[in-house]
Amino acid sequence: METKVFSKEEIADAAALIKAGEVVAFPTETVYGLGADATDPTAAEKVFQAKHRPADNPLIVTVADPAMVAKFATITPAAKQLMAAFWPGPLTIILPIIPGKLSMIVTGGLQTAAFRMPANALTRELITLAGRPIVGPSANLSGKPSGTRPAHVLHDFDGAIAGVLDDGPTQVGVESTVIDMTANPPAILRPGEITAAQLEPIIGPVQTDQHKVGANETPKAPGMKYKHYAPNAQVVIVDHPADWPLALQWAVKQSAPYGVLATDELLTQVPAAVPTYSLGEDLTSATHNLFAGLRWFDLHPTVKLILAEAFSPTGLGAAYMNRLNKSAGNTHFDRDTQ
Repeated sequence: METKVFSKEEIADAAALIKAGEVVAFPTETVYGLGADATDPTAAEKVFQAKHRPADNPLIVTVADPAMVAKFATITPAAKQLMAAFWPGPLTIILPIIPGKLSMIVTGGLQTAAFRMPANALTRELITLAGRPIVGPSANLSGKPSGTRPAHVLHDFDGAIAGVLDDGPTQVGVESTVIDMTANPPAILRPGEITAAQLEPIIGPVQTDQHKVGANETPKAPGMKYKHYAPNAQVVIVDHPADWPLALQWAVKQSAPYGVLATDELLTQVPAAVPTYSLGEDLTSATHNLFAGLRWFDLHPTVKLILAEAFSPTGLGAAYMNRLNKSAGNTHFDRDTQ
């Protein structure tokens, strides 16, 4: 299969492929998604096959407007308030589905589904032209860092999907916040740019403790159960700025070459010969650049170990550290054992 890269002017051709049951990657403000007709089980199954995604990992349903959600799910008053406050935007809302309206392939066998209306106008136009919602998991092979640029999508799926709608790099860099409105109180299942502090003035208290999904349990949202965001090299998180000199000394003693993923200020401590990827100047830029940096090291296969900078897990830092911890398998540098 030839994977066609569509410009904005060719969006009608991309929509025609969606209507024909094919898979087309699409841009959002967070990461690129892997799109197919959410009302066609055969099309949705192609997404699972392309990503090598476990069948019990549900797919987000991406819509052009809230009215599209109402055809498939029961929208509670609180959910309507969230849609009014944060849509279009990086918030995914889990709702109870109307029986028989969505395939169990899409929901992972659950009677709930996750819905999102992205801020990216091009993708909302794509959905409108297709005349149906599209499934929208992140456009990466299962377990690998999410794609934030068309080149990332092509790296993973060239020849495996029908097309990519190109709108350049994404803005946020990590996936949307997922809130479960079927829980009492509502629960954040995946942190993102929209924080609990922003949600609570609208709907009251929310749960922020991450539920641990059991081996035989179907997760309600992506990213809760299976290994995610991992590059080929082992990531080791350095938690404190004061630990970097010791962490760099430790890395030199390891049997394999290492690289560093950090902000500009910390990179001044790294020897010139060491491969590095800049996360920019602060948490916002680091969140934007995280997945691109992890993917960059996959293009440098001699690097077997990546030292990565940590941030405080509050606000946007909760989303950054959620992704970084998963990419590292929760491996942190421990100065006391060195």
